[in-house]
Amino acid sequence: MGKAVNFLLHANQFQNFQQLTETIRKGVPAKDGFEPDDPMWVEFARGMAPMMFPAAQTIAQYLKPHLAGVTAPKVLDIAASHGAFGIAIGQQNSKAQIYALDWANVLQVAEENARKAGVADRHHLIPGSAFDAEIGNGYDAVLITNFLHHFDPATNETLLRRFFAAMNPGGQLVILEFVPNEDRLSPPPAAMFSLIMLANTESGDAYTFAELAQMCSNAGFRDAKQLPIEGSPEALVVAQKP
Repeated sequence: MGKAVNFLLHANQFQNFQQLTETIRKGVPAKDGFEPDDPMWVEFARGMAPMMFPAAQTIAQYLKPHLAGVTAPKVLDIAASHGAFGIAIGQQNSKAQIYALDWANVLQVAEENARKAGVADRHHLIPGSAFDAEIGNGYDAVLITNFLHHFDPATNETLLRRFFAAMNPGGQLVILEFVPNEDRLSPPPAAMFSLIMLANTESGDAYTFAELAQMCSNAGFRDAKQLPIEGSPEALVVAQKP
């Protein structure tokens, strides 16, 4: 957990909690965080990989029956970071082709991990922004892990529509997030995450299942449901392209 803690307590992050009164009054962070090319994102990716193992295995297990009947499944891993989520799928499905999207410097970590896991020949890199990088089409699953909490619902719906258009009919959408209950006070880790988003993003939040399901529905997805992850404070929200 060391590198992840270094990121969370870095001056760029901690400064907004030191000025939390100002942040709450204005509704936006007191100061900006890291630029996309900051080396701290690489350190964060290396530090977070072990912590994401339970979620990665849960995602792979969930998708296993959905991808089993597909000759050569295509999986798009948005904000791939360390690559653990797509890599876990590649390890469990020997025919799956994984496409990892993130900033070029961060994808170096995903590439290293894919090589160590023995799936490098089926692990493809898409450097750039999730908003405008060329992602192609024909995907049987799209993973959006720890990403939607950075943006407001309208922006998320724009992203979801983009990914919807790139998917095959019957494709699976898998979202990993801190998901508070409707009271927005429980469970504590998910509820507290909303404060982290308030302090460090202009319009991010920890969204309830109902809010995430509505975003998915507005983007065209159907049958949204929430799935717990053993050993993790996060949860999956899954939906399907009709």
